[in-house]
Amino acid sequence: MKKIFALILSTLLISTAVLTGCGSQDNKNTTDQSSSNTAETTQDSTSEKSDKVWIIATDTVFKPFEYTNENNEFVGIDVDLLAAIAEDQGFKYELQSLGWDAAVAAVQAGQADGLIAGATIKQERIDSGWIFSDGYYNATQTFVVAEGSDIKSFEDLRGKNVAVKNGTAGADFANSLKDEYGFTVTVFEDSPTMYQDVILGNSAACVEDTPIMAVSIKEGNLPLMIPEGMESEGAPYGFAIMNKDNQELLDMFNAGLANIKANGKYDEIINKYLK
Repeated sequence: MKKIFALILSTLLISTAVLTGCGSQDNKNTTDQSSSNTAETTQDSTSEKSDKVWIIATDTVFKPFEYTNENNEFVGIDVDLLAAIAEDQGFKYELQSLGWDAAVAAVQAGQADGLIAGATIKQERIDSGWIFSDGYYNATQTFVVAEGSDIKSFEDLRGKNVAVKNGTAGADFANSLKDEYGFTVTVFEDSPTMYQDVILGNSAACVEDTPIMAVSIKEGNLPLMIPEGMESEGAPYGFAIMNKDNQELLDMFNAGLANIKANGKYDEIINKYLK
């Protein structure tokens, strides 16, 4: 009888051990599968982020910030800064050269994610929905006249016309002075056409960002000159988005800008075009 009881007890113990072992294995498999799914989800999320191509709109001719060189390559300070920042932050982008008005419209309509085109950071733009990065270049605006012109001061513009480019800080500068000094303003879509209006004598002066004008006169051999004492106080340029959903792009731009300033790449780019 004792032998029979011992045999039954032994059988029960073996069965319990087997069942316990099976249960542990099932739990382990379940845990491993969950970890695998989490890893795959994380990997897929990272892959999706890295594969995103941001659409960045810019101007066509705003030398030295964006323009086409003699080799038909689109170059400039904005072009090189964006490339350096994207490399630093590891994001992909497509730069679309559209012209100022079309570039702004594309970002406003959601056809582009951001804008880099020598856009001055100013309150009116912020109030109308522009979301700016940290400033990446400080620029003044200046009145520009034809070579040999007798325009030496704002007072000399009374009764004359001044050419400006639509939606720019230069246009704002001219409009802020026109009533005080009695001149009219004509608006153009791009800088070369504005310059030509002054060269042809249709306008007594135009207003442009000072670094752009200095380079355009020097390299383009334009018969224009910058009178002394006809500059604005200046303001910084900024990269801009107009949709809060693109804040990630703005954050990467700011982080990358800080990094390339710290490692010397920023100065290298600026000196390449302005020295």
